[in-house]
Amino acid sequence: MGLEVKIRMVGRKNGGEKWLESAYSTYDTRLKPTNLNVQTHYHKNDNELIKGIDADENKNHKVILLDPLGKLCTSEVFSSNMYQWLEDGGSRLTFVIGGAEGLPEKIKDGVGKGDLLSLGMMTFTHQFARILLMEQIYRASEIRKGSGYHK
Repeated sequence: MGLEVKIRMVGRKNGGEKWLESAYSTYDTRLKPTNLNVQTHYHKNDNELIKGIDADENKNHKVILLDPLGKLCTSEVFSSNMYQWLEDGGSRLTFVIGGAEGLPEKIKDGVGKGDLLSLGMMTFTHQFARILLMEQIYRASEIRKGSGYHK
């Protein structure tokens, strides 16, 4: 059984530019030989996003929210955390990216600081945040393998 990573976000699958999908596909292809399966789930609005998160939490998946107020970390720490989160979630992990307005407050209410992750102090579109996250997921797998990708 492989490790399953979901990326949940508000937006349309074809709402971005072609170069964004090309960048995502690059890392998706690189992850194929690993035991990490990454899928993006798009939601029409915040209410649908909340339903998806609730469903994952009800199945005991580990859920990590991407938020500017979240914890900053190095790629090495992210790699270690990601595999711990997968272990905590029974090989299932969900990352959540908010839409143009960020994450709904209902999602952030009651969430521990350890469940908030920041990709940096700059502002990114949610489509670009997905690419950054995907690259870090790939990098985490390479760090774990000990390959030369991460220098």
